[in-house]
Amino acid sequence: MERNEILKIYGTDFQEMTRKLLEQADLRAILPEKKDSRIGIKPNLVSASEASYGATTHPEIVSGIIEYLQQHGYRNLVIAEGSWVGERTSESARVCGYDKLAQKYGVEFFDTQKDSSFEKDCAGLKLNLCHCVKEFDFLINVPVLKGHCQTKITCALKNMKGLIPNREKRRFHSMGLHDPIARLNAGIRQDFIVVDHICGDLDFEDGGNPVVRNCVMAARDPVLVDAYVCQLLHYAVDDVPYIRLAEKLGAGCADINQAKITICGQSADEGKEDLPRERRIVELADAVCEVESCSACYGYLIPALEMLRQEGLLDQIDEKICIGQGFRGKTGRLGIGNCTSRFTYSAKGCPPTEGQIYEFLKEYLKAQKE
Repeated sequence: MERNEILKIYGTDFQEMTRKLLEQADLRAILPEKKDSRIGIKPNLVSASEASYGATTHPEIVSGIIEYLQQHGYRNLVIAEGSWVGERTSESARVCGYDKLAQKYGVEFFDTQKDSSFEKDCAGLKLNLCHCVKEFDFLINVPVLKGHCQTKITCALKNMKGLIPNREKRRFHSMGLHDPIARLNAGIRQDFIVVDHICGDLDFEDGGNPVVRNCVMAARDPVLVDAYVCQLLHYAVDDVPYIRLAEKLGAGCADINQAKITICGQSADEGKEDLPRERRIVELADAVCEVESCSACYGYLIPALEMLRQEGLLDQIDEKICIGQGFRGKTGRLGIGNCTSRFTYSAKGCPPTEGQIYEFLKEYLKAQKE
């Protein structure tokens, strides 16, 4: 498989589809020769929600990858992941079925939230990476193709955030996300990518509004994959700055015109993907003033606002809702999370859950009427 290829397969037997896709990609041709090589498999288990919700990697895809690797004699396999700040990876693994999957195949599941870290110079920026990254001889990235409330899309490049400690995830947001994401991908090499395009939420990363496509993709260039995702979700590549930045740092090619897209061995036109253009996030984000917020905090705010909108209450909030690390130590009226603890009205938590935010905002509205 060449670096400019993106292979796609459609169906409903996700495990078998994945095996067929890897055979077509001839993955074994680029695997390490030594059968005891340490092969890392990095899914997206952002939170404790089943894959059908549109946020997490389908375990059937990872099963197909493991079966393929074991069939070709590789036994030193590890599933490595760390959920977003505020979630326990162990709970995400349980809800998503990865604990049973690991037991079934005799594969280690490694919680990167519990790993030690080391500092690495990533294209001029020193970042703390989880120690397990040093042990990988080959890394297979298994992201979900979905929208993101802050970066518009998330797929191959952003999924590497699961290989950094929580404190570094918070720092990424204080640095504006795009530059550190690009540099992270200059510091961690992805050797192969299997994209879960089965039912990702096209609005934001925590799911809740899945769009069914029943597709799995394979590729070798994470930058090209993300450029293609932009096209599918009706964004320009320049709408997602970390893609161009990653290209400049040598992580891949962002020119979608260079991509050879194939469906089951036949040349395909990306127009076959008729994905919706509507974005409910845009309307909801208008109610928010966000400065350096963590994905989990912002990700819990959005569905809380959606619940208020459905009840006809969102328009009654006459203040911008402040959120993010940029409000630490500052005062204001209405804020979300511990970073806004000095505000007159502040939802406590790091992060507060969507239920807590929803109840807090309803109480705020009630207080304004009294």
